[in-house]
Amino acid sequence: MAKPGDALLFSVVRGDHRPWLLLLNAAVATTGGLLLPSALARAVDMALGGTFVLVTVLWLLLLAGTEIIGDAIGIVLAATITSRATAWLRRRLAQHLLAVGHPSPFAAGDAVSRMTGDCGNAGGVAVTLITLLVTAVSSAGAVVALALLDWRLAAVFAVSVPLAMLLVRTHMQLTADDVLTYQEVSGEVSARLLDSVSGLRTIAAAGIADRETGRVLQPLPRLAAAGAGMWRTQAKMMWRAGLLLPAVEVAVLTAAGFGVLEGRLSPGDVLAALGYAALGMGVVGQIPQLTALERTRASATRIAEVLDTPPPARPPVVRGSGIALRNVSVDGALHDVSITIPEGAFAAIVGSSGAGKSTLAAVLGGLSTVDSGTVVRDGEVGYAFERPALLGATIGRSIGYGTDADESQVRDAAVAAQVHDVLIRLPQGYETPLADAPLSGGEAQRIGLARAIVRDPEVLVLDDATASLDTVTEAKVDAALTTALPGRTRVVVTHRPATAARADLVVWLEDGRVRGTGTHQRLWDDEDYRAVFTGGE
Repeated sequence: MAKPGDALLFSVVRGDHRPWLLLLNAAVATTGGLLLPSALARAVDMALGGTFVLVTVLWLLLLAGTEIIGDAIGIVLAATITSRATAWLRRRLAQHLLAVGHPSPFAAGDAVSRMTGDCGNAGGVAVTLITLLVTAVSSAGAVVALALLDWRLAAVFAVSVPLAMLLVRTHMQLTADDVLTYQEVSGEVSARLLDSVSGLRTIAAAGIADRETGRVLQPLPRLAAAGAGMWRTQAKMMWRAGLLLPAVEVAVLTAAGFGVLEGRLSPGDVLAALGYAALGMGVVGQIPQLTALERTRASATRIAEVLDTPPPARPPVVRGSGIALRNVSVDGALHDVSITIPEGAFAAIVGSSGAGKSTLAAVLGGLSTVDSGTVVRDGEVGYAFERPALLGATIGRSIGYGTDADESQVRDAAVAAQVHDVLIRLPQGYETPLADAPLSGGEAQRIGLARAIVRDPEVLVLDDATASLDTVTEAKVDAALTTALPGRTRVVVTHRPATAARADLVVWLEDGRVRGTGTHQRLWDDEDYRAVFTGGE
């Protein structure tokens, strides 16, 4: 039965010419494999007859060499095809996940599972299909070869064909549901594990490690049941195939023995008949490939689920100077927000916890879509986070990540972010591997800030990106930013009155709505505004 991911798998196969090369190579190797038992039979008869025919020996060696070389080429082609298909799927999936936007309907760990495991499984579809196709052709060719030896041999073998096809069909039907369940539960476990790792310190501080372990492992019984179902199905297939193959070989061997007694077949033909019987039962021996095909289809279904999720309707971002939001709403976070930040201004977003500050910053920076309203923004946006995810092999490349920035530009950005003095004291300076750099929370924040600065953006959005810095260092960073990015629009989410006091404009949020705008000094007269910073005391 067709699955939602089958069309996607067809696109994977159709989008690359290399599977045709693999198929051509497999055809040559398979032809050699089908001719090999016959050539071996002639060689045996030659040896038993006490003669030596050079052509017979050379033909046998040629066929054996063809099969060996074809297998070697096939391994290289299969690896190339799988890697390219996997990369294509991952690129397409990543692009769509970005298009779906933030927050994503797919949990982070589940998305990682689809991006890694599912794309890897689905990427091997061409190799799996070609392997099964070649095996089927080889089996059919073996039956024809048996008929050419003696039609009675083919007739004996044909009795086993319905049984073999029934085994294959039953295996695929019984495996399909268990494989899909296994993939889905694996993604759920990955999502829960990633959540726990992200909140590791909170879990440890709250003393709920045992409870969190139970939550992460809660889906394991379903995972174990699906895995056990796959193994039971495979075990049934294995022992049935294990009985069928020798039974067929014994039947063919018996029929060939009578052929020798009656003078229709030679001793070498008996050897060839055994070889063709084994080739004819090759489809039954492809149990791992059949399971892999179902795993591939299940993975493609999970990928297709993401690709079939329509991106949210995005109100257009209007080009204009500065930043302006007009009647912008984000479900559950912002309600009818309208603000204007002039070009080159320094704006601070303040509000109590849950007021919608980070969501507003994400909208201003283009990281989050809006449900309604219009966003006016000009130029590229640089974004720095409270907990930046640092990427790249070295500290220097983590600052220049995603850009063509040279060493001088990276260093200037680090100076502006007030982290240069820290980095040059590392064992290898800017070339220190990121994994070996003992960074504090504030130092990581400043590296994230340098990464935003090096992009030379027209708009710089800082979502609590200096929260771990002391007041003096934060003021130095602010002054350095003014020098490094003159005339640029800056938006800072902050909880500090000193930061708000330096801003040209303060946007005060309360329950997802704009409670007030203006300078910090003017808003400070409002008791509720002061409570944002003092906690009501």
